[in-house]
Amino acid sequence: MTKKPWISLGGIGVFAVLLLAVAPLVLSDHWLNNLGKYCCWAIAAVGIGLAWGRGGMLVMGQGVFFALGAYSMAMHLTLESAGDRVPGFMVLYDPLAPLPAFWEPFRGAGFTLLAIVLLPVVVAGILGYALFKRRVKGAYFAILTQALAVALATLISSTIRETGGDTGLSDFKYFFGFVLNDPANKIMVFLIAAGLLVVCLLVVWQLYRSRFGELLVATRDAEERVRFLGYDPANVKLVAFVVSALMASIGGAMFVPIVGIITPAEIGAAASILMIAGVAFGGRASLFGPALGAMAVGWGQSSLGSTWPDGWTYILGLLFIVVILFLPNGLSSLPARFAAARRRPEQKAAPSAATPELEEVRS
Repeated sequence: MTKKPWISLGGIGVFAVLLLAVAPLVLSDHWLNNLGKYCCWAIAAVGIGLAWGRGGMLVMGQGVFFALGAYSMAMHLTLESAGDRVPGFMVLYDPLAPLPAFWEPFRGAGFTLLAIVLLPVVVAGILGYALFKRRVKGAYFAILTQALAVALATLISSTIRETGGDTGLSDFKYFFGFVLNDPANKIMVFLIAAGLLVVCLLVVWQLYRSRFGELLVATRDAEERVRFLGYDPANVKLVAFVVSALMASIGGAMFVPIVGIITPAEIGAAASILMIAGVAFGGRASLFGPALGAMAVGWGQSSLGSTWPDGWTYILGLLFIVVILFLPNGLSSLPARFAAARRRPEQKAAPSAATPELEEVRS
């Protein structure tokens, strides 16, 4: 076994120490909360890196699966805060209306956790099977997935009484019995999000070095050859698509208690493109690139977006264009480029150094 996989594993260990041990000690509550939000986006980005970077599937609609996890968690936290009463935003529209039937199961913590895991798996499984078996790929796949994100965001916006509409769900007081305003509990929620990010990195690390990872890359590069060898590329892509959907749902679920609100703006086409931009910026085919890229873009949105909200979108678009044109493999490819640039002068110097010896032989 080569040393490279174990170097990556060591990198995950260092990353885990920085997130779980160093960050809570050196960051203020504000920046620790922001870092937790970036971790949620990074969890979704790790899944995109698996599907897009290794599988070649441009998943432009991860906001759908982010929403499944986020709204499942938000409904549970809303009911937990409301107690036996109907949530306040529903009372504003109809004081006498009962709680919608699909909300009732989310009172249970076990059902909520199952929904966060099973809903994206079922939806992605059905959607992926329908698309991949019909050999839908490329731009058609990207447009279809993005259209689903737009449709879901529009549906949530139009169902004001059931989901809060454009206002979204907010004002969460408890997280599975823990008071969210307690600073110690905020650190606990951050540690859960950071720990889940590390777990996702470990899962993807194992998948990359497994036979499935080799098949996924082969399917991306030569799908017909994989089919001729007796494998079904649709099944290979389906597994990667489902895993990426599950990670997006987990990221969405942790986003809710950390940020304290979920709206259609966080799950629509713009949010999905923001995730893609982060993955492309960091390097979609690398292990750490998607996570670090998503965290960097999230930091830019929080910092530049608050001081220059109208110009942040243009900066992000310009950054995306520059990366695609000059660094198609993202910032994670810079070390390899620097190493290659350092080797070129040595390779040029080697023939010139050998020239005097050749002249002596000829003479």
